[in-house]
Amino acid sequence: MFANSSPVVSNQTGPHERLEATVRRHLSQPWRAPLAEHDRRAFDQARQWLGDDARPLILDSGCGTGRSSVMLARRFPQARVLGLDQSEHRLQRGERRFGEALPENLRLVRCDCAGFWRLAQDAGWRVQRHYLLYPNPWPKSAHLKRRWHGHPVFPHLLALGGELEARSNWRLYLEELAAALALAGITASVTPVADTEETLTDFEEKYRLSGHQLWRLSAILGGGPGAA
Repeated sequence: MFANSSPVVSNQTGPHERLEATVRRHLSQPWRAPLAEHDRRAFDQARQWLGDDARPLILDSGCGTGRSSVMLARRFPQARVLGLDQSEHRLQRGERRFGEALPENLRLVRCDCAGFWRLAQDAGWRVQRHYLLYPNPWPKSAHLKRRWHGHPVFPHLLALGGELEARSNWRLYLEELAAALALAGITASVTPVADTEETLTDFEEKYRLSGHQLWRLSAILGGGPGAA
């Protein structure tokens, strides 16, 4: 793992000036974009895998190669874990990397998280925990709507409930996410990730070795303990 990651550079010096207007619009107007057929197939496969299992559900959205998903499945053996990522290449790398070591309570799913979240909400799912670990920060101010808190799927993320943990090496991303949650009446905290904590993702390891300060957002979104 090379310690050569550069810090995030942005033309923003504080929360985006359009953040509040963007979030309020998405909270008040349902997102009606068509759902992709491959997301529907992926969701159906995940639902079949879950079956009638009443164990709590954990989502690891944007899981990459699944390193974090494997660790979460081992940390919470009493739960079912779905690792979601849109990259078939990354997921295949993870399956080759872990092979038979993939826990029985874990399923890696290729999908667009936004479409999967919408389908999960429509199906009445509620999660116990939801992890957003080092999402693409889209640091240019013109890219606000590509950040999860500026995306029209944001209300669907909230509706899934559970304990939300997001991590980033760009503190402003999490501060914006906290501000967006506040607009929905949800309190969040942003705190440093201790150097002594177990590394969850390859990105986290690279950022830590590169000397970056890492940050965690924690919030309770509500909802039930498992999938309906």
